[in-house]
Parts: sequence; C-alpha cells; structure tokens
Amino acid sequence: MSMRRRSLPSGWYPSTAEAVRRQIEEFKSSFGADRPSGSLAGIVPHAGWFFSGAMAAEVFGALDPEAETIVVVGGHLGRSDHPVAAPEEAYATPLGPLAADLQLREALGSKHALGEDDQPDNTVEVQLPLVRYLFPASRALALRAPPHPDSGALGEALERAAAELGRRIVVVGSTDLTHYGPNYGFTPHGTGPRALRWVREENDAAIIRAFLALEPAAALEAATLSRAACSAGGALAAMGFARARGVAGGRLLRYATSHDLHPDDSFVGYAGIVFP
Repeated sequence: MSMRRRSLPSGWYPSTAEAVRRQIEEFKSSFGADRPSGSLAGIVPHAGWFFSGAMAAEVFGALDPEAETIVVVGGHLGRSDHPVAAPEEAYATPLGPLAADLQLREALGSKHALGEDDQPDNTVEVQLPLVRYLFPASRALALRAPPHPDSGALGEALERAAAELGRRIVVVGSTDLTHYGPNYGFTPHGTGPRALRWVREENDAAIIRAFLALEPAAALEAATLSRAACSAGGALAAMGFARARGVAGGRLLRYATSHDLHPDDSFVGYAGIVFP
C-alpha cells in the first residue's frame, strides 16, 4: 500500500498517538456549548496546533458524524495552477494510516481536471490526525486548489462525484486569513495596535463576511487584492460544495489571531466556519 508520509516536524502537531489523543481531547473540552452538528462543509486554519488546532478541531467536530469520506482541500498553489490530488492509497498519521478514497478521487477526476500532488504541504497534512481521530471509520481525500474561481467548480464537481457513487462526504477548505507584518512583507497600516485592529475589524472581517454569505467572487477579491487569505482555493472549494448542496450561508464558530497567543508585529488571522 502506498503511503503519504509525514513531512512536518513535531512542532506542528504531536508525534505520538498518545500525545495526539490527549491534545484532541483537550481541544474538545473547549468546544462551544452551542456548536452545531451535521454540517456539510467547513473552513479551517492550517497553522500549528498550538495556534489553531482547537479551532480546526471544533470545525471537524461539527461536521456530519456519518460522513464516509472527509475531503480536505488545501492550497499553496499559484493562481494559474490546476487542482492536485495526493496519489497515495493512505496518509500516515501518528494514530495509524488514514485510508484514501480512491473511488472518489477517480470519479472526481472524470469531472474536473486534476494533477498529481507530489509536494509536501502543511495545509492538508496538519488536518489529517484530526480526521483520523474524530472520524475513525471514515476515509479521506487530500486535494489542493489554487486561488482561482475554478476552485468553486471543483467543489461542485465533488458534489456530483459523491452523488454518482452514493457517497456521503463532507468538504473542508484549509485556508488561513491575513498574514500581516514585517515577516510577511505586508504592513499597510504600520505595526502595533492600529495594525492589529485593521486586520481584525476590516481585512479579516471582510473576507469572513464573504465566506459566510457564500460569495466566492468577493472572497477571492479580498484574498488577492487585500491579501486577506492564504490558500483561498481551499475555502472556495468548500463554498462551491456547500452551494451545490443547497446551503444558503455559513456560521462562524471562532475567530482569532496568532497575536492572541504570541504577541508580535507579525501575525496571522484564523477563522473556523461551518456550512450550514
């Protein structure tokens, strides 16, 4: 069986099964009391677990518990790139292998052009132990999508492929928000409290509104012109799937920045969103 091996060091997520279980149970203790259940799609951040693991876990925990396949769509592709799919039969996690849904990958490939993903990337990998723990009986499909309008069509193609197979799936887009500060070469409002307020109340708020309203054009404009998202293709794919399933809007479960845990002039925004 071909296996996609771990590429991230232990600082991103724990290296042992015991540590992964303990960390996720700790995350679960912080879930909101009014958290929804049975959601069809979501958007999660993809920083290390210290910064955004609890938020990502809460989104995964709100998804359809009967889902047979969890599709995770990451990014870190250029606007002109095509979507790519991991070719392996399984993905390695500290909890053991996570089987890939090869049938869904094949069905999707017949409906939307897919390249082969042969590059290590954190946007999907950091989510896989969460999938393995929270959905122990499910398979997964690892994709990455570019910040391009066609990524919404990828989500729609996922809906058609799943329907063709009679497969119950959920789709999660792995997308961070504004990367602000000297480390990212992006300081339009200087540094300090004024910059943090602009990111929270204006730049991140604008793209979150577009996500919640399922407005892909507005989300992509904010991502590209205002640098309000990293790997927006993942979010666009999740939105496209949600729209194809008849969802009218999303719900924000959490918002935070890395500054909340590690104050610095350079920081990143995160949002946890579910549909519906």
